[in-house]
Amino acid sequence: MSLTFHWFLPTNGDSRHVVGGGHGTPATASGRDRPPTVGYLSQIARAAEDLGFEGALTPTGAWCEDAWLTTAMVSRHTERLKFLVAFRPGFVSPTLAAQMASTFQRQSGGRLLLNVVTGGESHEQRAYGDFLDKDDRYRRTGEFLQIVRELWEGKTVDLKGEHLRVEDARLARVPDPVPEVYFGGSSPIAGEIAARHVDVYLTWGEPPARVAEKIAWIRGLAARQGRTLRFGIRLHVITRDTSEAAWAEADRLLAGFDPATVASVQAGLARSESEGQRRMLALHGGDRDGLEIHPNLWAGIGLVRGGAGTALVGSHTEVADRIKEYAALGIEEFVLSGYPHLEEAYWFGEGVLPRLAAEGLWTHPAGEKGESVQVPFAG
Repeated sequence: MSLTFHWFLPTNGDSRHVVGGGHGTPATASGRDRPPTVGYLSQIARAAEDLGFEGALTPTGAWCEDAWLTTAMVSRHTERLKFLVAFRPGFVSPTLAAQMASTFQRQSGGRLLLNVVTGGESHEQRAYGDFLDKDDRYRRTGEFLQIVRELWEGKTVDLKGEHLRVEDARLARVPDPVPEVYFGGSSPIAGEIAARHVDVYLTWGEPPARVAEKIAWIRGLAARQGRTLRFGIRLHVITRDTSEAAWAEADRLLAGFDPATVASVQAGLARSESEGQRRMLALHGGDRDGLEIHPNLWAGIGLVRGGAGTALVGSHTEVADRIKEYAALGIEEFVLSGYPHLEEAYWFGEGVLPRLAAEGLWTHPAGEKGESVQVPFAG
């Protein structure tokens, strides 16, 4: 089995400190240290491509730049890297979304992946004109994906659903290849939608035992639909030549967390309707102590950032070992990030990926061309 690794494009800005925000909370001031210009994001994308990442995730929300437009521009500065574009189904018609995806595939050479985000917090959704509650947003997502998938198959679609209605919908040109759909959610209805419609189920970085429970849950739901899914995990990463150096970097980031900012972000996130966000908050309880919640799994990022709040921290060997631990559970894809994203991509790409390659767990997507530019790991 060859594992797949994706990096992250920080379209809310980048920094040598953690850029907080998300899930209804604004990006912190550190995001202005390195603004998310096309030039800077393209630097990150090219580094990720050279190092052997399969794709790069772009977030969605009022706190960051638009993912569709940004990746369309950055794609012109890369050759192979795919773009895992996060988008919210309630903000665009399913027929238009299917058409946009088809266009993106043709213009990028088939490099689009879709990360379906059912919705942010209700108050943010209402700012965009969406007044459905959480469960109805998930039901709408199911109808949305049904329409989009049938359009991608070249069908003419007529659907009168609970939330969406289309008549005589069809595409002049279907995408080739059809984009894979990534999706996450921890509530019961999220599991039902994943089981019926998606290709890859994503979870945030919880301890392995809890991740194993999620995988078993989704596998069971998918089996009842006669389907099988792949599984991925979203994590930050701090990897260095030694464990001591990695934890020193984690301590440096933690020291930069202003107590007032932590209190404000935690208060905002506590109002979240997201079950996944609730699970993230429970890992640290807003406390700076006891943040290593599993060997090499650090919950410190979640003190100032919504969404993915945990990081793998350790030597290159230790981080590789934790990746193997998750892979043994059934995780095949890893969506990673680190601060700052340009430098941390090199730490991981030059330190961890060669170790996994040596054990036959990873192959550079570019094959021999990629292998010729790999930098041997130290020690």
